[in-house]
Amino acid sequence: MTAQHWANRAMAADDGRDKTQRFRAAALPYLDDVYTLARYLLRNATDAEDAAQECYLRAFRHFDTFRGGPIKPWLLAILRNVCRAEYARRGTLAAQTAEGLDAAEDCAEGLWNEGGASPETSALKRLDGETVQRLIAQLSDQFREALVLREINGLSYREIAEVIGAPVGTVMSRLARARALLREAWTAEEKGEAP
Repeated sequence: MTAQHWANRAMAADDGRDKTQRFRAAALPYLDDVYTLARYLLRNATDAEDAAQECYLRAFRHFDTFRGGPIKPWLLAILRNVCRAEYARRGTLAAQTAEGLDAAEDCAEGLWNEGGASPETSALKRLDGETVQRLIAQLSDQFREALVLREINGLSYREIAEVIGAPVGTVMSRLARARALLREAWTAEEKGEAP
């Protein structure tokens, strides 16, 4: 083998290391957000872990095609495709319980923003988080997805539109409807009525 061949291989290895470092720096800060959305979409911790891993594998494989800008919506769009394509075939997107969603407490805090450190407040906050988690899980896929992307992952309307492939107006409409449905379910819950 020639010296040029070895030089080309060394350059390719350097490019691969550079790509890996750039990908890590850009994408890894959003791993929790990717997992949270996967958990809400798939309603199963194991499937969510698999989907997040598959998302990152696909993202790394196609990182050269990323055109810059915020990477979070790009990752979440990949995750959404993974969840729809890979797991819809297995039927795991269908009705499974949404027990143990860690992000529900954060969602409750973001939606109602209650504070306090007393044991009573902590207990109420935990119960509210569990209730919100359950109520969000009962929303239809399109409303649950929009609500999680906005309230938990903090995406803008435009970023959500990119992720779900819909116009901004559709995103706004879905969010308004999701919030109204959540509010109605919450009110019914407080009154002791079945949703």
